[in-house]
Amino acid sequence: MVERVIATPATLELIERLKAEYGQELMFHQSGGCCDNSAANCYLPTDLTIGPYDVHLGDIGGVPFYISASQYEYWKHTQLIIDVVDGHGGTFSLEGNTGKAFHTRSRLFTDEEFAEVQAEDRRLGR
Repeated sequence: MVERVIATPATLELIERLKAEYGQELMFHQSGGCCDNSAANCYLPTDLTIGPYDVHLGDIGGVPFYISASQYEYWKHTQLIIDVVDGHGGTFSLEGNTGKAFHTRSRLFTDEEFAEVQAEDRRLGR
């Protein structure tokens, strides 16, 4: 199975720090822009409602990672790689006070990987 979202070691470390501070229940949502920019944002489950038009890409660090269906259409041919950079992302994300910010990188799937992704999407009715 192709992993649609993965995390760097720095990301996993920051996730553990946030779990220790806020509790084990966290979630990610890949933003599509506007006031929260285009970034992977980490929230408490009570801070954001996941709806029927959000796609669960997988889990990173034991935390579910979602993206809106419209953003998924744009990114579906890539694997999202969630990294951490120094600085402040200026978002509503929980890491805002840490001096770190989640940063989304990506790489194109190989033809074989993308065929797997498309087959899974058909199976799931996407």
